[in-house]
Amino acid sequence: MEPIKSHKPKRRVTLVCGFHYVKLVYRSRLLFAAVFLYVITRVKGMTLPTYFPTLLQWGLILIWLVYAAEMICRFFPSRLESPGCQKQFKRNYHPTEETQPILPARKGTVTVALVWLALNAVIGVLYFTHIIDVGILLLISLFYGVCDMICILFFCPFQMWFMKNRCCTVCRIYNWDFTMMFTPLLFIPHAYTWSLLAMSLGILLRWELTLWLRPERFAENTNACLSCKNCDEKLCLHKRHILRLAKQIKETVKDTVKEKIKK
Repeated sequence: MEPIKSHKPKRRVTLVCGFHYVKLVYRSRLLFAAVFLYVITRVKGMTLPTYFPTLLQWGLILIWLVYAAEMICRFFPSRLESPGCQKQFKRNYHPTEETQPILPARKGTVTVALVWLALNAVIGVLYFTHIIDVGILLLISLFYGVCDMICILFFCPFQMWFMKNRCCTVCRIYNWDFTMMFTPLLFIPHAYTWSLLAMSLGILLRWELTLWLRPERFAENTNACLSCKNCDEKLCLHKRHILRLAKQIKETVKDTVKEKIKK
């Protein structure tokens, strides 16, 4: 007698999810490589000039090529990107019966902008007072890039603490990511750094202009593409599992402490 086969659908890693994991891996490797080169440079007693030491030139070119390619692709619709950063394109707009878009309150958006500017203003002060150098600014920018993938796949402080949105799909500031990543490069007057920052600002400007001109594409009540039932990626599942695990650990620790107090 043949065993009864289960018809329960198996969870699979989607193309978008897999691509985000790939980006997490190569961004992490870029960061680790840059840290290694920076440490070697400092250990050898080499001073960092106004721009970049010779040892980091090829590494910087590689970083520029990787992120420039990512940003150029962001200007066009792509099956490899999350729905959250693709909703500005007409092809991803599926109108509902609603005509008045309900967008997130501006308070969260403004708060994120102010917090981010304040954080990087502190970094700028540290740089201009010579507490950190050019190499550290570059490492911070690469670190932001890794954190960007962590925010998408595992935990996003902007979502939890400021925006209070459901998931990345409806995120108001999704395409702010590259501008936020390259903010520290503002303090480095170099063709590589400022060109990356200029491209990131171009993505941000297009995002904000589309939001202003076509707000219906960004609201779940007017764009059916943003609803949970029409989402094929389910990137939020990773975050839910982590939050559930964190809650279980917290409850376990709490119960353990109570038992010890009783004893």
